[in-house]
Amino acid sequence: MVQKTENFRSKVVTQGTQRSPNRAMLRAVGFGDGDFTKPIVGVANGYSTITPCNMGLNDLAQKAEKAVREAGGMPQMFGTITISDGISMGTEGMKYSLVSREAIADSIETVCNGQSMDGVLAIGGCDKNMPGAMIAMCRMNIPALFVYGGTIKPGKHNGRDLTVVSAFEAVGQYSAGNIDEEELMAVERNACPGAGSCGGMFTANTMSSAFEAMGMSLMYSSTMAAEDAEKAESAEESARVLVEAIRQQILPRQILTRKAFENAISVVMAVGGSTNAVLHLLAIAHSIGVKLTLDDFEEIRARVPVLCDLKPSGRYVTTNFHEAGGVPMVMKILLEQGLIHGDALTVTGKTIAEQLADVPSEPPADRDVIRPWDNPVYAKGHLTVLKGNLATEGAVAKISGVKNTKITGPARVFESEEDCLKAILDGKIKAGDIVVVRYEGPKGGPGMREMLAPTSAIIGAGLGDSVGLITDGRFSGGTYGLVVGHVAPEAAVGGAIALIEEGDSITIDAPERKLQLDIDNAELERRRAKWQPPKPRYTAGIMAKYAKLVSSSSLGAVTDLDL
Repeated sequence: MVQKTENFRSKVVTQGTQRSPNRAMLRAVGFGDGDFTKPIVGVANGYSTITPCNMGLNDLAQKAEKAVREAGGMPQMFGTITISDGISMGTEGMKYSLVSREAIADSIETVCNGQSMDGVLAIGGCDKNMPGAMIAMCRMNIPALFVYGGTIKPGKHNGRDLTVVSAFEAVGQYSAGNIDEEELMAVERNACPGAGSCGGMFTANTMSSAFEAMGMSLMYSSTMAAEDAEKAESAEESARVLVEAIRQQILPRQILTRKAFENAISVVMAVGGSTNAVLHLLAIAHSIGVKLTLDDFEEIRARVPVLCDLKPSGRYVTTNFHEAGGVPMVMKILLEQGLIHGDALTVTGKTIAEQLADVPSEPPADRDVIRPWDNPVYAKGHLTVLKGNLATEGAVAKISGVKNTKITGPARVFESEEDCLKAILDGKIKAGDIVVVRYEGPKGGPGMREMLAPTSAIIGAGLGDSVGLITDGRFSGGTYGLVVGHVAPEAAVGGAIALIEEGDSITIDAPERKLQLDIDNAELERRRAKWQPPKPRYTAGIMAKYAKLVSSSSLGAVTDLDL
C-alpha cells in the first residue's frame, strides 16, 4: 500500500499562513484564497496544427484541465513542441525528430521544476511526444500520467484500409510502373482522413501501448481513436486519477521498475511494435536508473510470441485492435502464461493483475486481429538484436512479414538517405543487393533519421523479400522488410559500417542474429587505419549541441550519459 501524504511540493512557496509575494502572480492566473493549499498540476499540452497526430490535443487538454480543478487540484497548462515525422520524412528536417525527444523532455522538466508543480499530466500524439514526456517524468519523479491523443482512423480506398505508409509505398509502386498517377493521387488523398497518430502499430501506437503496459497510462487508453468520445472521457478520468496519485504520492520510481520495463517489452513483442521502442525504452530506463540493455530485448523476444496481426506487416489497423480488446486483452493472455509481472504497480494505485481481473483470458472468436496463445502470428518476437563485426555493440532488425530472414549479397553504399532513395527510384537497386545507408546515426546525421522513404520504395518496387538494407539510422514504425537499423558503433565514430566498400559481401542472418562484413580482420583493420572522421554537418545551434552530447544508439541515444 502506498503511503498517503499531503506534502505537496507547491507548499514550498505557500506554506501554512505564510504570505508570499509569489501568490500575487498566481492570483493573476486564476488562484483564489482557497486554492493555495491545493496541489498544482501541470498540464503539458503538445497541441499544434503541425501534424494530425497533435491537432486534437487542445480539446483533451481543456477537458483534463477542467477535471483537475473539479478533483481538487489547480491546473497550470503549458505547451511543448512536436515534430511531425511523417511530414519531415525523407528531408533534412527529419534529423530534428529524435532531437525533439530531448527538447520535449527538457521543456517539461524545466517548467514543472521551475514552477514547483506537484504533478504533471502530459498529453501527446506524435512519436517523440511520448518518450520525451516519460523521460521528464523519470527525471522529476513527481506523480505523473501520460494521456495519448489517440490513433487516426484508417483511410479508405477501393475497399482497403490505408495508413500514411500506404502513401510512401504508392510512390515506390508508381516509380516501378506498377500504378499510374491517378492511383497514386487517390492513395495520397485518402490515406489520412483526420486527427490522430499514424494508424498501424507504428511508433506512436507502439509507445502508447508500452506506457499502458508500464502502468503510466490508463487501461484501454492507448488504442482509442482520437476523434471518438471515449478518448475525451479517458482524458478526464486520467486527470482525476492523477490528482489522487498526488494525494497518495504514487511516484514514477515506484511504477517504472525493472518489472514495468519487462512488461513493456513483452507487450511490444506481442503486438508487433516498432523498432523505435528499443531506443526509447533504453532511454527511459536510463532516466529512471533501471539497468536495461539490448540483450534484455533478445531474451524476452525468445519467449514472447507475436499475437497481433497488425500493420505494417499485418492486415489490421489499431482501431481494429482496440475493438478486439486492445492492450489489456494482450496483457491478460501474457499474464495467464506467466510472461508479465502482475504485481507491478500502476498509477491508479492498483497492480497490473488487479487492473486485468475482469479482462477475458481469450480474444473474441469473431476477430482475428488478436490471436489466442496457441495460434500466434509468429512463435517468437519480431524484434531481434544482431551482432557481428558490423555491429559489435548491436543492431536491431524487425523480421515480421519477412519471407527471407537471411541474405548475403553485394553492398550498395550510400552516404545519405537522399542518395539511396534516388537510386531505388531510378531502378538501380536489384534483387540480392544489400543497401547500406551510413552517416545517419545519432552523431553522424546528426539525429538518426528514419528510413521510411527508402524502405517503402523498396517494398513498392516489389523488392521487399530480395533486398536487404542496413543503416546506423532508424526506421519508421511503418517500416517492414529485411532491414537492420541502429547499427552501432555508427559510421561517424569509426564503426565498421564506415569501412564498407561498394561491392563488399555482407551477410544479414536473423536466425543466427548475425550482421557480418565478409572480409578478413586484417583487411578490416587496414581500412580502419585509413579512415578519417568527417567534418561536423552542423557547427552551431541545437543540432551541434546534440551531436556533441548524444550517446550511442545501443544506449538509447541519450544526451546526459556522461554528465
